[in-house]
Amino acid sequence: MTQTRPGGRTARTRAAVLTATVDELIEAGYAGLSMESVAHRAGVHKATVYRRWGTLEGLLVDALTFFADQSVPTPDTGDIDGDLRELARSALAVLADRTGQALVRAMVSAGHHSQVAQVIRAFWADHTTMVAEIVARAVRRGELPPGTRPADVSRAIGAPLYMRLLVTAEPLDGAAADQAAAAVAAAARAGVFASS
Repeated sequence: MTQTRPGGRTARTRAAVLTATVDELIEAGYAGLSMESVAHRAGVHKATVYRRWGTLEGLLVDALTFFADQSVPTPDTGDIDGDLRELARSALAVLADRTGQALVRAMVSAGHHSQVAQVIRAFWADHTTMVAEIVARAVRRGELPPGTRPADVSRAIGAPLYMRLLVTAEPLDGAAADQAAAAVAAAARAGVFASS
């Protein structure tokens, strides 16, 4: 009888290769990423990387999935201001982290590849589902107008933080997250994100 080993060699190899992928992205960016450099850093033969992932895009998709597959609990502070502040702080934690920064920059660089674009769409769909729960509670409490669009709230709360990371290189800090949350809460209350 064969006994399977949870977290055996295959899982260790995958984790080593995906960690090496992120380390390479941190050091060289997506433009400097290669299957050979990842294999060398992970301590595996490049044939292993090619056989398992096939292309750089396949490798990036798995790395994005591996590192983004950590469920973040939906904030429930009792009011929309607190919920949006917690949401913005969660985004800040990812974007201020070197791994998060490297993966976001890689998504932007490789977003034209269909597999990467699919992962990006799935991530935002999950995020919008979380925001929909926050918005629905706020509408029930009378804090937001009916018809408030969760996708618009989701985009608006993340946009200032992504702008700081990818465009202006301004500091990513708690004040920036709190400001984004307060601006979105005020706009949502005013009906900016509500269907007409």
